Amino acid sequence: MKPINDTALVRERMRRQQLIRKDIPNAAALVAWMGAVQAQEYEPARWGLGLRLRGAPEAADIERDLSRGAIVRTHALRPTWHFIAARDLSWIQALTGPHVQRRMATYHRYFALDPAALTRAMTAIERALTDQSGLTRAELASHLRTIGIDATGQRLAHIAMHAELEGLICSGPRRGRTPTCALAATRALRTRRRSRDSALGELTRRFFQSHGPATIRDFVWWSGLPTADARRGLEIVRGISVDLHGHRYWTVDETVEGLPMRGERSRKPVAHLLPIYDEYLVAYRDREAVPHGPSTLRAGGRPVLFQHAILIDGHVAGTWRTPSPGHGGVSIVPLRKFHGAEREAIDQAAERYRRFSSAR
Repeated sequence: MKPINDTALVRERMRRQQLIRKDIPNAAALVAWMGAVQAQEYEPARWGLGLRLRGAPEAADIERDLSRGAIVRTHALRPTWHFIAARDLSWIQALTGPHVQRRMATYHRYFALDPAALTRAMTAIERALTDQSGLTRAELASHLRTIGIDATGQRLAHIAMHAELEGLICSGPRRGRTPTCALAATRALRTRRRSRDSALGELTRRFFQSHGPATIRDFVWWSGLPTADARRGLEIVRGISVDLHGHRYWTVDETVEGLPMRGERSRKPVAHLLPIYDEYLVAYRDREAVPHGPSTLRAGGRPVLFQHAILIDGHVAGTWRTPSPGHGGVSIVPLRKFHGAEREAIDQAAERYRRFSSAR
């Protein structure tokens, strides 16, 4: 077990998450590298991909990968939306989907969605999408009503989530700003079947290669898998442990060694405008290592984890927002005073966001 310090931990996470030393050229490859990327809010999540890519991508570049089905947006890990590379969808859902389904059982009972009702709904959805691919949720609800299934409000959301977790549907091409559903078999062609150990080892490797150093609790939180699976996954990939403040963190290679230590940081600060629910902040259960101090946990009465965050050298230093959806301008809410070089770095990050979101 090798010791590291706080600065090395932050820099290594930034590097692995492609926030510094970016070397991935397109969104599909980035999502595959990360394993899965939380995408609860569509447009902010799309920016979360763009800010990690090499060069100066635009929103349209990300949208192309989504429209052609190289990336899908669906439920597979925790009961929330994620971007997943289409070629990885079948084996990830086979591994993690059953755990999410067990968590959703209480909601199914609450909404009177017993196995018979869900089976009827799945049959109707499959038939509707076979006849016409790319249906909106409202159109799916209409098909369900024709067979006597109430599919309004949250009930429809849970029926659709069940269909996603069963590997039946995933995101289809958008109609303007409106999302659609499509059969997963047409958007995410099934790849070679993996054994459970193979899938577990691969998901473990994807997480720690892109999010490490991280704890077992972090991987359990991110994946939704039980602790025993997390330990088995690290055994399969021969994870390497490092120690900080009495906690054990894990990586999948030795790259922690040789990172710049305190006092060796570049003279120029590096700023990032992270979207809400970004992997850099929400992927970790052990909040002690999430890089912000107690004074930055809240801004405007809301936890920073649930706002767009400003990073300076990997640490949360403020929040930001846009005046209106699709508007490239940025309003900054500092959590401490910025010096001149930091303000310049934030301006540069805001300009990159403006170019990304404003290009047509």
